[in-house]
Amino acid sequence: MAQQTITLIPGDGVGPEVSEAARRVIDATGVAIDWEVHDAGLGVMDQYGDPLPAHVLESIRRNKVAIKGPLTTPIGKGIRSVNVALRRELDLFVLIRPCKSYPGVRSRYENVDLVVIRENTEDLYAGIEFAEGEPGTLELIDDIERLGGRKIRADSGISIKPASISATQRVFRYGFQWAIDNGRRKVTAVHKANIMKYTEGLWLRVAEQVSHEFPQIEFEDRIVDNMAMQLVQRPELYDVMVMPNLFGDILSDLCAGLTGGLGLAPGANIGEEVAVFEATHGSAPKYAGQNKANPMAMMLSGVLMLRHIGEEAAGDRLEQAVAAVIAEGRSVTYDMKPERDDPSAVGTSQVADAVIAALG
Repeated sequence: MAQQTITLIPGDGVGPEVSEAARRVIDATGVAIDWEVHDAGLGVMDQYGDPLPAHVLESIRRNKVAIKGPLTTPIGKGIRSVNVALRRELDLFVLIRPCKSYPGVRSRYENVDLVVIRENTEDLYAGIEFAEGEPGTLELIDDIERLGGRKIRADSGISIKPASISATQRVFRYGFQWAIDNGRRKVTAVHKANIMKYTEGLWLRVAEQVSHEFPQIEFEDRIVDNMAMQLVQRPELYDVMVMPNLFGDILSDLCAGLTGGLGLAPGANIGEEVAVFEATHGSAPKYAGQNKANPMAMMLSGVLMLRHIGEEAAGDRLEQAVAAVIAEGRSVTYDMKPERDDPSAVGTSQVADAVIAALG
């Protein structure tokens, strides 16, 4: 295959270290990639006045494929998540998060193989919010009381949860087709339709309608709180799970916990034209520059990326190499050792060395 240009956003915190490790192992597969590197996040605010500068979006739109390291989002502050902004600006309507057991990982569970498919553009993560005390918020509170007969305290902040037929249809059609393309057997719709009749109820109704288009795939639904319990008790019962944005964020971390933690949790944001691959974990700024962070989630995101661009054999080889390093248990970071203070733990770059060696 001809050389492909791919946008690389190193990220901040531990992002540059895990991104470099991922780039090295992806290059070691032999796939010809021209990396177009662009920075985003808090580190570019002073220079561009925006954590997601326009030239970064232009690069992704032009190249169609990007891989990014974690980016810091201040908790409870005014700066919006760059991750959420990327998904909105590029209409990356689905987020795929596989959670898979690898021999050698310390976990209470074995042989887990789950896939969370998360709707990425609506729900409470749509970012439609109104700050407490502002005139527009007070006007909205009055309108809600007038139109819906529901009293809301005047000192409330408001978040709005949209759920559309069209967005729900496309994420479920994607989920069912992904199940077919990847040899999966069942799709579970996760919801809270018993309480939120007009948003979660719509989600479940549309899911049931779409399921009839794919009769070869088994379909079921689960209420989200029951789903959380079921995943802990009997994860082997589940396969591909499609869920709204917020539930997808929460349950994908739960599933990662079943299979060794966020250090092994990759992600793929997919749109009609563009795809952005990323590790599920955060930027862990306290570990920045220390060569300690586990790069395997970024490497496994690279596996998803290689498969997406048609380099399935290279993706399979890279996943097998990562699995071999995990199984050996020697060249892994502290979080994958039986004791976190194990002096035999290696650094981020040394994990990349070991994976490259396993690739041959």
